[in-house]
Amino acid sequence: NIHEGNYASSRMDFINKFQIALKECYETEYWLELFMRTSYITKEEYKELYAFCSKIRIKLATSITTAKEKV
Repeated sequence: NIHEGNYASSRMDFINKFQIALKECYETEYWLELFMRTSYITKEEYKELYAFCSKIRIKLATSITTAKEKV
């Protein structure tokens, strides 16, 4: 979705694609927590992956906010 957003046909299309990516990021964080709770991944792996996902989430939210301000 991020890649598609970079080639969006309009600002609103860009925002929509990035909002979908943001939702997917939240879902990924949810699945990471489930994987950790079921010992599919270690707590250390969870922390590392969650931190990476959080960075992406923050960048997506910032991009969406900036794009909305320019509408």
